[in-house]
Amino acid sequence: MRVTTGTLRMLVEGIHGAIGWVLFPLGLGGLFRFRASAPLPEVLRPFAQGADHVDVKTVESEATLREFLAALLSYQPAWMTALYGVRAVFVRLLGMRQHGLPRPRRLRPEDIPMAPGSPALFFTVRHAEEEHVWVVSAKDQHLDATLAVVMEPGGGPRRRFHVVTLVHYRNWAGPVYFNVIRPFHHLVVGGMARSAARAPGPA
Repeated sequence: MRVTTGTLRMLVEGIHGAIGWVLFPLGLGGLFRFRASAPLPEVLRPFAQGADHVDVKTVESEATLREFLAALLSYQPAWMTALYGVRAVFVRLLGMRQHGLPRPRRLRPEDIPMAPGSPALFFTVRHAEEEHVWVVSAKDQHLDATLAVVMEPGGGPRRRFHVVTLVHYRNWAGPVYFNVIRPFHHLVVGGMARSAARAPGPA
């Protein structure tokens, strides 16, 4: 049977609906209301050109940028590791590969790389400015994903952190893959941002 774009769209929408029916009784149905993102910070506009998906999650914290990033990247509870396992099965169905499951790591602020081209877990640093912005990306055969954190002054000692995801599709598998995992993406990134917001600030 020939799989058309319309068929793929119906398949994705059907999976979304099924997941929604499972999570709605658990009080998680709101995760599937895809709200318009907050305005994109100006410094990220060049990275967002042509993006197929943009979302911004904003939290406040007394942490420095490095403290926030260390807590953000260290967040991996057991349920998140389980999701990586489910993802490994799904990507194989699309003819893609996942090289093992990420292991939880406890990063320190001084472990955060800031030089462009430096590795940061499975990302590569693209742009960084101390106490302002950190942009990393990961390229795969089906899509390019960019994660960015922009820090802005908040009220008093608190700072405002924008956690931004940018996705550029590379082939037909990109939108199929991302639209299936997108609800879980919001769950994961939201959890990462909230955990990072609790990072202790400067002594």
